[in-house]
Amino acid sequence: MDDAPRRTVPIKLDVPEERRGDLHQTKTQFLHCANRTSEWAWRYDDYCVTSKSKAENALYDELREETDLTANLVQKGIRRAIEAVDAGVEKLKDGEKTSQPDFDSWSVVYDKRSASFNDDHATLSTPNGRVTAEYVLPPKEEREETPFGRYYESDDWNASSATLQYDEQDDTFSLHITLKNPDYTVDASGRQKAGHDDDGAENGVVLGVDLNVTGAFAVTSTGEFIGSADYLTHKRNQYEQRRAKLQQAGTRSAHLTMQSIGSRFSDWSLDWLHNRANDLIAEAQDADVDGIIFENLDHIRENIANGSKFQQWAYAKFVELVEYKVESTELFVDTVNPAYTSQRCSHCGFTHEDNRDDKAFECQSCGYEVNADYNAAKNIAVRYCGYIHRGQTSRGGWATSQLALKSGTLNVNGEYTPAQLG
Repeated sequence: MDDAPRRTVPIKLDVPEERRGDLHQTKTQFLHCANRTSEWAWRYDDYCVTSKSKAENALYDELREETDLTANLVQKGIRRAIEAVDAGVEKLKDGEKTSQPDFDSWSVVYDKRSASFNDDHATLSTPNGRVTAEYVLPPKEEREETPFGRYYESDDWNASSATLQYDEQDDTFSLHITLKNPDYTVDASGRQKAGHDDDGAENGVVLGVDLNVTGAFAVTSTGEFIGSADYLTHKRNQYEQRRAKLQQAGTRSAHLTMQSIGSRFSDWSLDWLHNRANDLIAEAQDADVDGIIFENLDHIRENIANGSKFQQWAYAKFVELVEYKVESTELFVDTVNPAYTSQRCSHCGFTHEDNRDDKAFECQSCGYEVNADYNAAKNIAVRYCGYIHRGQTSRGGWATSQLALKSGTLNVNGEYTPAQLG
């Protein structure tokens, strides 16, 4: 599996009012393909099918009949489900509990056969022909230091695929475009580099961030605990309890009151997430880092799959807000494969499921004891530094990278540099 860093640039879309329904119809049919495939492939009593070619051979013709999607979108729906089933099988092999993948989040996966990515707009395949959507962008003179300017408008990065998403609360569509650098080459030592000499490339520092359902909402590798996930859940539960009482009343007055408090809670929660995003960016700037690193969003959603739709929305919205807010700074946002970040000891590297017990972490090998979420945040940054250490170039052509800690930085070889005081 290629786990090299990618650049994903989120771009808001201006979709013509008369074509918005076509995108919603695309989502419905795309998720139908994914869920039909998941149901077919997930077989506890026999074996789970993890072969994309077998799934396509068995289901492609049926799904083309059942939907109005293009061939490519049907294939994408099938493959998305098989990837999720494959991940589930790996969990079962590791003795973890899991269940048949279910797809209900608003998203559609596109590539260059079903979409085109242009300078200022994209065209997206739908059951009713292609939709042209303009990009919603800042003025050109302000884009140079944004992800759009640094990557999308750069000749070094090419768009390869994208995920279309819809924010129900804001009633907005956005396209999260994944870009790759086609000039990566492999030198004689097996290192990958971006087609230029790495000599003299400066070192970059990244901030790892662990997001949580309980305890602190976000924990950084510098030991900053941001917001309270418990408080956010408490406020949501208060709203749900009041909403349930109003529903029982069943009067017109109760219905109007329910709409009013729903709107107020929506505004409150969005403002709360904005403030927490500002807190995180302020911490990144105080620590003088170059990038903010999260676990990939699919894993965050998986972690809270048993929680409410609100929790899933809140975490996705938080990452989106951070991505948006860093556009006016020199920071960037990236993600890493999250495997075992909660079980690995950030001190010695020993990985075991018994290392973590809720919010407490105690390494079974070296005895290192620390808050479990703080440990995970450091591991997220370590994972990203490992990408760079193995030869991938980061923004600015880094040859090496370090993670920001409470009192300094640490590189992937374990060399510690204390913070400069005064």
